[in-house]
Amino acid sequence: MLVLSRTRDETIMIGDNIQITVVDIRGDKVRLGINAPTHIAVHRKEVYDAIQRENEAAARMQPGEIGEVTKPRQTGNAAPKKP
Repeated sequence: MLVLSRTRDETIMIGDNIQITVVDIRGDKVRLGINAPTHIAVHRKEVYDAIQRENEAAARMQPGEIGEVTKPRQTGNAAPKKP
């Protein structure tokens, strides 16, 4: 792991096209601005972990279970359409 010290408004480059800038520092919180190409997903670690869990669960689904997920829901409280 590379550990760097940066102050407010200083930037770290990852490769040629990802910039991480220290936007603000308040107490023990650091706000970072991340500028990356749109084809690169940027998530907080806890969100990334949740996405990975969902993907793993979807990969374990059996073919018969997939149809249950794609069926439209019946809500029962929808107003009837007027002619």
